[in-house]
Amino acid sequence: MTRRWPRRVYGEGTEPDPRFTFANERTFLAWIRTALALLAAGVALEALEVPEHEAARRVLVVVVVALGTLCGGVSYWRWAAAERAMRTGRPLPAPAIAPLLAVGLVVVGVAVLVGVAAS
Repeated sequence: MTRRWPRRVYGEGTEPDPRFTFANERTFLAWIRTALALLAAGVALEALEVPEHEAARRVLVVVVVALGTLCGGVSYWRWAAAERAMRTGRPLPAPAIAPLLAVGLVVVGVAVLVGVAAS
């Protein structure tokens, strides 16, 4: 076997069909794009000063940037867990961060709408 990193992923099981590995990588990249979009949204909220109330804006920026950072970190964990599951024949892990992101974005969206409507 060639030396591949990370060993905790590639060091167990057998090589899955390459199509599944590539699909797993595409999913990982989609989560990374989502994380980048969330980080950009946090920067945009701050730069555009939306909502106008500074304390509310800071909270929203922190929440959106935290969601983006979490999404980026969890996406790597999810990629590794899915790859290990495919290599060992176990069921794929559930996308645990998806509900958190959905709820977080709904809360942030409503807060921005309320902030914009109030100004």
